[in-house]
Amino acid sequence: MTSPTTQKVAKRRWLIGVLLGIGVLINYFDRINLSVAAPQLKEAFHLSPAQMGLLFSAFFWPYALLQVPAGVVLDRFGVTRVGRWGAFLWGLASAITAFAGGFGGIFAARAMLGVAEAPGFPVSAKATGYWFPRKERAMATAIFDAAAKFSNVIGVPLVAFVVVSRGWRWGFGVTALLSLAYFVAFYLIYRDPSQDSKLSASERGYIQRGGATPEGTPNASVFGMLGYLLTKSKVWGLTIGFAAYGYSFYLFLTWLPGYLVHTMHMSILTSAGYAAIPWAVATVSDLVAGGWLIDHLIARGHDETRVRKGVLVTGMLFGLAVLGATQTTNPVWAIFWISIALGGLAAAAPVGWSLPSLIAPQGGVGTIGGIMNFVNNLMGVCAPIVTGYIVGATDSFTNAFLIAGVILAVGIVSFVFVMGRIENIPEPQEALPTRRASAI
Repeated sequence: MTSPTTQKVAKRRWLIGVLLGIGVLINYFDRINLSVAAPQLKEAFHLSPAQMGLLFSAFFWPYALLQVPAGVVLDRFGVTRVGRWGAFLWGLASAITAFAGGFGGIFAARAMLGVAEAPGFPVSAKATGYWFPRKERAMATAIFDAAAKFSNVIGVPLVAFVVVSRGWRWGFGVTALLSLAYFVAFYLIYRDPSQDSKLSASERGYIQRGGATPEGTPNASVFGMLGYLLTKSKVWGLTIGFAAYGYSFYLFLTWLPGYLVHTMHMSILTSAGYAAIPWAVATVSDLVAGGWLIDHLIARGHDETRVRKGVLVTGMLFGLAVLGATQTTNPVWAIFWISIALGGLAAAAPVGWSLPSLIAPQGGVGTIGGIMNFVNNLMGVCAPIVTGYIVGATDSFTNAFLIAGVILAVGIVSFVFVMGRIENIPEPQEALPTRRASAI
């Protein structure tokens, strides 16, 4: 029988988990609005496929380059402060996009958005490490990662409706209002567990006993921690593998509506409806396979490394189904293969995002998340540009999908043979004397 105390324990951390998920949901509305508005923008400003590829990538250049600095800043100044500033600035940047006047203006506004959103995912990953025990980490991570996929289920049709009925500027304006509303919610609700007056003592104890990431700053210097982590094969195995996932993810995030309009000859609204199907599959797969299944198997005593890496690698293998889309011009079959691919990638994604908090030494979660997401988002730069040039040169997406499949295969090898067991990296030697002195 569940006691009132247990009921109270179960509430606060999951409220924080949902808050982080809503943030990522709105964060991705800001990213997908350009892909939905792309046909109107292309016509309004007479843009080529290569120029559209550059616009799709504009967000990712600063976003990727700032991942490591954002992770270091996050480890130094904490989730609460960095999360607040990030949410405010991305809402402001999204609003500016609505007033852009051409290719240059849109490119600059999207680059500004990339700067503002750079800390977003590392903030969620670090906060999840603080708020959840290890046995609940998969589902907690899946909540905010699934939100990235679910944004395409409801965001693409929502933005498409606004764009078709009110024009592309309103598509950016609506997402800007949602972003600013999230800033207010995060400011009022989020605190780290040690500072949250609404967190009960019993829940705090439950979280800490379950292996939550300790709060606090690194005992090593900022650059010492970064340099130390860059020498670890475990970090590089995670980074290369997750970047391979990112290439396919960002290809679909930026080009899926355009693929359906170009190859399947659909209207914007029709393509939005079709595009929502694989993202809905991805959302369910993210929560069920990448979240619930992992926590369930670990709770039943199965080896943590085998469970997490099993789901990770199996999901990446399913991602190779993207190759099936190269063999058809039937929209139903194309969506079928893309749904399998995105469903597999979505199951793998929360495992990847949970790993920084599971392998990092104290104070290093943000830095590992920054390294991982830096290389991952270089794929966010490359995938739209490479795809744009391929489509412009061949008038087909076939070779673009083939490249995505090859990169996924490289990622699978990295996860299996380079990353190793899922266990904490030892602390840097320079931090150990400080730790021993504080213990004495």
